[in-house]
Amino acid sequence: MSDQITITLPDGSKRSYNKGATALDVAMSISEGLARNVLAAKVNGEVRDSFRPIEEDSNLQLLTWNDDEGKSTMWHSSAHLMAEALEALYPGIKLGIGPPIENGFYYDIDFNGIEFDSDNLEAIENKMLELAREKNEFTRKEISKADAIAYYKEKGDEYKLELIDGLDDGSITFYNQGNFTDLCRGPHIPHTGYIKAVKILNVAGAYWRGDENRKQLTRLYAISFPKQKELKEHLELLEQAKLRDHRKIGKELELFTFSEKVGKGLPLWLPKGAVLRERLENFLKKAQLKAGYDQVVSPHIGGKELYVTSGHYAKYGEDSFQPIHTPSEDEEFLLKPMNCPHHCEIYKSKPRSYKDLPVRYAEFGTVYRYEQSGELHGLTRVRGFTQDDAHIFCSQDQVKSEFAKVVDLVLYVFSALGFEDFTAQVSLRDPNNPDKYIGKDEDWEKAEAAIKEVAEEKELNFVIEYGEAAFYGPKLDFMVKDALGRKWQLGTSQVDYSLPERFELEYIGSDNKKHRPVMIHRAPFGSMERFIAILIENCAGDFPLWLAPDQIAILPISEKYHDYAKELFVEMQEKDIRGFVDERDEKIGKKIRDAEVKKTPFMLIVGEKEAEEGTVSVRQHGQGDIGSMKKDEFARFFHNKVAELIN
Repeated sequence: MSDQITITLPDGSKRSYNKGATALDVAMSISEGLARNVLAAKVNGEVRDSFRPIEEDSNLQLLTWNDDEGKSTMWHSSAHLMAEALEALYPGIKLGIGPPIENGFYYDIDFNGIEFDSDNLEAIENKMLELAREKNEFTRKEISKADAIAYYKEKGDEYKLELIDGLDDGSITFYNQGNFTDLCRGPHIPHTGYIKAVKILNVAGAYWRGDENRKQLTRLYAISFPKQKELKEHLELLEQAKLRDHRKIGKELELFTFSEKVGKGLPLWLPKGAVLRERLENFLKKAQLKAGYDQVVSPHIGGKELYVTSGHYAKYGEDSFQPIHTPSEDEEFLLKPMNCPHHCEIYKSKPRSYKDLPVRYAEFGTVYRYEQSGELHGLTRVRGFTQDDAHIFCSQDQVKSEFAKVVDLVLYVFSALGFEDFTAQVSLRDPNNPDKYIGKDEDWEKAEAAIKEVAEEKELNFVIEYGEAAFYGPKLDFMVKDALGRKWQLGTSQVDYSLPERFELEYIGSDNKKHRPVMIHRAPFGSMERFIAILIENCAGDFPLWLAPDQIAILPISEKYHDYAKELFVEMQEKDIRGFVDERDEKIGKKIRDAEVKKTPFMLIVGEKEAEEGTVSVRQHGQGDIGSMKKDEFARFFHNKVAELIN
């Protein structure tokens, strides 16, 4: 038996090493500089410690701070470092969980009656950096369930004991650094010295295991970096983010509100916000009509059996609102968690022929998920949200062309809304875990090939991620960077062989035999609520001209010109230009400043000269005076600007 293993790197090159070599050994054989920057490794699709031995031929990707998984590993290790610092400063505390999150990490702490001063976070940060400078190595140890229980019983930490209770013997690992030990699956960075800058960002309460009936722990949110400069830049971005917070801007621009009486996580759209939503919906409906979609409408509830058939009850049952019972015995309904089962039933409402395909159904359908109250956040995490959902039912040989059209539509939406910095992620099966997926290998291969070919032909900037496919099929996700460099998943499209099978969907082929259609799920916006939140923060409320709820502010310089201003308002409305007349008894300078604060794209100032000549004096938001125009001339100018943006 050979004591050599073959390591295949991302560029396809192969290298031989002794069995038991680590990812750090591989990095060192390439370059010492690379080895210094390796935080973790992806071995056959699994993110692991860079110091763990590799015992078999493997595909290997070395992960640095430039990789999302590298950052996540750094932040996971930083959570352990923070727990170590807290135990040193507050002996006797009990530890909950400490995972990495999208931007940083947190740890849930039971201070166990010990006085904790949240104004003294700097002492914790300093202790973390002091411990980091010791460059203590992270070590991984497999431990029996009995020994793990004995360790935490002696320590008196009931939270870790509860976590261990749910684990299988033989699957439990401890990680150590310095004098600190934690129950953890890993992975971790080689040693604490990689952590050069830390900041505790927030202190909050968090119920143990998200259960409102359990004890509330103290959650410390923090972030770390390999360089102090990067922390400084991040904190500057956070300050900008506060100014762009969609909750703040949404209130200032009177777009939406929430009411405790209506219910947590259920947004109420105010008139200006309703206009914004309507413009977005109409924009996409118009594009969908040109692309051959038919609009459908489905109810907000459905029979429980519908979601049992689709698999959504098994997936979302615990996270959904509980069944609605009617006076009829054994009759149960659910608030719908997804639109796709309804669309399957619409497809099934009559016989289909291959000549009917593709069938494209689109709906702005509101769905409901019961999010924990502590996880609700403005419009980005709500309990009721509207999806710009569409489902395409097509034959096998139409999958690629239909998928290409979906990509075209997503790119059109992004262009019109000013999202220019994005990458596409082709999410494929994990080749080492075929049991995670349903369907035939040949169907998967066709679907994966179609998605990759479309991504290449459209010249998308894309990455391939193995193991990120949905259980029923591969997908293409669009990751958009906003003005602050934050990444958001917006447009998505998935190829599905599962639901047509579950719902027994059919069409008669040219061979006069029954066939299953393929189903493509598609949502360029995703959730309307989340999309609008991201849009607000990306443009800081300074919406594209065609989308702005108020596109013009008509500002008469005195009461004498109110009649002309109202006449102008009606004419602009007739030309599909929305706005308002500011009839307040204020000086014109004050009216202009207020319109600027409200980010109104154009201000039409009218006085004696304008009323006599049938003109308007035009100011553009952020640019100032752009001259006098006839009313019709301004309308043409305005619509040309809109056309430039949308086309």
